[in-house]
Amino acid sequence: MNAARRRRIRHRMAWLVATATTLLTLCGCGPMVVAGATYGAAVAYDRRSADVVLDDEIIELRARDAYLKHPQLSEHSQLKATSYNLSVLITGQAESAQIADRFARLVAQLPKVKQVYNEAEIGPMISLGQLGKDAMLTSRAKLAIQSIKLPGFDALRVKVVTDNGVVYLMGLVTPAEGDATAEKVRRIPGVQRVVKIFEYIEPKRPNRAAAPA
Repeated sequence: MNAARRRRIRHRMAWLVATATTLLTLCGCGPMVVAGATYGAAVAYDRRSADVVLDDEIIELRARDAYLKHPQLSEHSQLKATSYNLSVLITGQAESAQIADRFARLVAQLPKVKQVYNEAEIGPMISLGQLGKDAMLTSRAKLAIQSIKLPGFDALRVKVVTDNGVVYLMGLVTPAEGDATAEKVRRIPGVQRVVKIFEYIEPKRPNRAAAPA
């Protein structure tokens, strides 16, 4: 068995482990308790409604299920779909543009999906070492944006996705929040590029007390 074949098998096993964990959660087994706590925390700080937060989780599950059900996709790529406010970001690597585009079309057909951002790279799958570096960059980015001091800003409202050194930022933010977040993340060593996939909202204006008579 050559090295490329072994790498592909390791990637496939890691993907299947993640999928199995998700399916256990969906089936109501032990991890459901953790998922419920995570869901509750997300809703408490999120600008999305509780229904949309749940819809995003379901979209990601359906996208992963569709991906694994098509061997012509899963055996020739390493793609992931991340949903936020019903907009889906596709990241990862595919052997050809046709493979990446086909997955994007499958995702676009899922219920409630508004739009798809296809950011898949065309080329070989990244190494396990790079996957570890990406996970570290995601953690560092989440930590860095917690130091942003803007009125009403909450770092938990920003979703961070890292792939091959590129950091994608999703969320419902004001223009000022989006710019501040991107600037923080750009300064992190190892970040190759920052891509903003924010949905912008108008900043809340401070309430002004009525003038005394």
